[in-house]
Amino acid sequence: MKNLLTDIEGIKVGHAHDETLASGATAILFDTPAVAALDIRGGGPGTRDSALLDLANTVERIDGLALSGGSAFGLETGGGVQAWLAEQGRGFAIGDARVPIVPGAVVFDLLNGGNKKWGRFAPYRDFGFTAATNATDGMFALGNAGAGYGGTTANLKGGLGSASATTLGSIKVAALAVVNAVGSVTVGDGPWFWSAPFEQNGEFGGRGLPQSFTPDMLAPRLKGADRAGAGENTTLVVVATDAALTKPQARRLAMLAQTGFARAIYPAHAPLDGDIVFAVSLGDKPIDPLYGLTQLGMEAANVVARAIARGVYEGRALPFADALPAWRDRYGD
Repeated sequence: MKNLLTDIEGIKVGHAHDETLASGATAILFDTPAVAALDIRGGGPGTRDSALLDLANTVERIDGLALSGGSAFGLETGGGVQAWLAEQGRGFAIGDARVPIVPGAVVFDLLNGGNKKWGRFAPYRDFGFTAATNATDGMFALGNAGAGYGGTTANLKGGLGSASATTLGSIKVAALAVVNAVGSVTVGDGPWFWSAPFEQNGEFGGRGLPQSFTPDMLAPRLKGADRAGAGENTTLVVVATDAALTKPQARRLAMLAQTGFARAIYPAHAPLDGDIVFAVSLGDKPIDPLYGLTQLGMEAANVVARAIARGVYEGRALPFADALPAWRDRYGD
């Protein structure tokens, strides 16, 4: 196990970014169309083709996902991923036509210090195509990578994280998180991650939790509290499993996985966030629809919490004046 989303067979992940822009995109591709659903809890989401994943609608499987910075400009990322898939002959067949199905979501990173004066057209469609071209089923970068390149939190640099686990004997579940939260991922002003109880093998520093909690530790720390508007923050998550799920079961998995936000971010699901979980199923392993799905969702929430913490742990400070410090800048390894 690589402790990454690519531990689920049939998934590839690729990134593209621009250091001057301080933004980027991530493409998640599926070797075969994946059963998918989503759950939105944040108050300011930015999405592409999310209506397709509603349980009342026809499409059950998707070819990929497009995650991006750039706020609404970043929704063009899906067009780039779609173009790459079309060149491979992928897509939903309608007569002789094939239409790649690529839902997506974005985070707001327009105020992180990068130069966003890109001219008439934003670069995100090209980012999407490049990210799809770069996609691999092996190791991929964390921290300042892809859609997480420009992410921030209330007090530290954000980033892109991932984690995986095995549950119910042999079923795998994994998560990828783009962390750009309005809240904090660490306790107070210390090095402790809220996700600490779920950490495995020191994957985000092994600092545990403080021996006790002071009122100051529990006080809210909110990004841009004096100016924040809806859509300035978001954490995006993709949860994948090799269990065989129906579309309604995938929706339930996404809902259960949202618990991981509350375990990792303080606070989560705010009016200023666009928090989203996409859940995808690529396997054929049978699962009990009640207790089995419940246990899978519990483990999914755990890997979400771990992926969020890893995104911040692996982040690096952006090279701009007044940029937020990275966790390692402040606390070491």
